Amino acid sequence: MFPSHASPLVTAPAETSVLALLLAEGPLSRVELARRTGLSSTAVTKAARPLLDDGYLHELPPERTAPGAGRPVNPLAVTAEREFFVGVKISADALYGAVCDLRAGMRATAGRPLGEDRGPAAVGALLHELVDELLDKRTEFRDRTRHLGIAVSGDVDRTAGRVRYSVLPGWRDVPLAETAARATGLSVVVENDVKALTAAEHWFGEGIGAEYFALVTIGAGIGSGLVVNGRLIAGAYGVAGEMGHIAIDPAGPRCHCGQVGCVEAIASTGAILAAVRTGTGRQDLDFDAAVRLAREGDPVARVVFARAGRAIGTGIAILVNLLGPERVVVTGEGLETYDLFGEHIKDAYAVHCFKAAARCPLTLRPLPWEEWARGAAVLGIEALFP
Repeated sequence: MFPSHASPLVTAPAETSVLALLLAEGPLSRVELARRTGLSSTAVTKAARPLLDDGYLHELPPERTAPGAGRPVNPLAVTAEREFFVGVKISADALYGAVCDLRAGMRATAGRPLGEDRGPAAVGALLHELVDELLDKRTEFRDRTRHLGIAVSGDVDRTAGRVRYSVLPGWRDVPLAETAARATGLSVVVENDVKALTAAEHWFGEGIGAEYFALVTIGAGIGSGLVVNGRLIAGAYGVAGEMGHIAIDPAGPRCHCGQVGCVEAIASTGAILAAVRTGTGRQDLDFDAAVRLAREGDPVARVVFARAGRAIGTGIAILVNLLGPERVVVTGEGLETYDLFGEHIKDAYAVHCFKAAARCPLTLRPLPWEEWARGAAVLGIEALFP
């Protein structure tokens, strides 16, 4: 994180535990918080007091825990509008932005198409404009916003705030966090877009409460994010979970990363289109035309989509065998063509999962682009914690 004036909201372990649980699963009574965190009731009350005083928590009206129970309890809840967070997703051709509250509820959205210049300076200027537009939508946004999260595809060094490599905007070694912090005056976190989306799903979506969780995205790229022991992992070098670059076919096509036979080189939308063009000899096809061919029964196109599905299913099975998640969410713009390769994903997944690992369910979760911006905003919410 590149701070301008922000610091973690909580530092003590008890405060951290109480706020994290209330964010993800609140409202909860003090008794339930004590049970879930392992803290004493006194420790919970002490931890909650500064958060109540600062307006980050509030008490709900009293309620009885059960018929005939004694004194009513006052559940604690997060005050969602106490602080706001801006998130921006950088895609291949546009910026998508959102303002979210403390519970990751989207309060405003906006976007900017990228121009012909996709360089860091040009995109950075557009990003600054977009953040200003978002913060100007409501007076309280600018007054109560300290954090900006930016999500971009590829190899991102979150600690250094640098985009080491991103194929979609075509960047290498870009100090994005420093530049954005200087332009906006906000504390900035930059993260891989799939990891940001995984964090959002783990905190506020399908992954709530899961100690082991994975999210897989299919579309222009094939990516994945992993949660282990309740924490999103980056690994020693920041690239843990790069399912798209698992090499599964030594005789397969060359990937943009330099390897041969990566899942992404077989199953991304670009790879599918290239294979359909080669197989049919029709270089004029775009991806929508390739999809139409497959749905109309063209044998070449159908084989290409089937191969893509098997590659994705195999890649997910490898993740599940290694990680053992409780559930896997599959998302991304590629879900729009799930009818063409969904069965092949399931079949390959079942074949390659080891024994009981196959019990891990795959949940399909269509997400609009605004959700990727929400994922970026969640990076700011995470910055409240040490």
